[in-house]
Amino acid sequence: MDYDILMEKAIEVSKNAYVPYSKFPVGACVLTDNDKMYAGCNFENASFGLTICAERNAIGSAIADGEKKIKAIAIYSPKMDNCFPCGACRQVLHEFKADDDFEIVLKQGGKLTFYKLEYLLPEGFNL
Repeated sequence: MDYDILMEKAIEVSKNAYVPYSKFPVGACVLTDNDKMYAGCNFENASFGLTICAERNAIGSAIADGEKKIKAIAIYSPKMDNCFPCGACRQVLHEFKADDDFEIVLKQGGKLTFYKLEYLLPEGFNL
């Protein structure tokens, strides 16, 4: 997989973020185990608890199209390098990861960086 393409889609969709309160746009693009890509951006609400993260937006798009297993996700914000997923998104990623080779792709100083989900969420919750 060319992770540059995944990151490019995350960068592009970050431009569509609706962030009037935080001013912190984020874009994400997931790669499913069927090699399909789905992008999402964060969007906020005046009732802050209703805000949706880019990662969960992208995963929701994949699920709506019938996908249930994700191999990788690229996450980007123009506001910071290595824009890590929040704790809630880490757990959602854990729920839908295809396998232990799952990659979280971030951007730092113009270069892609890679993290395993288990590093960011050891002992994720399972049923």
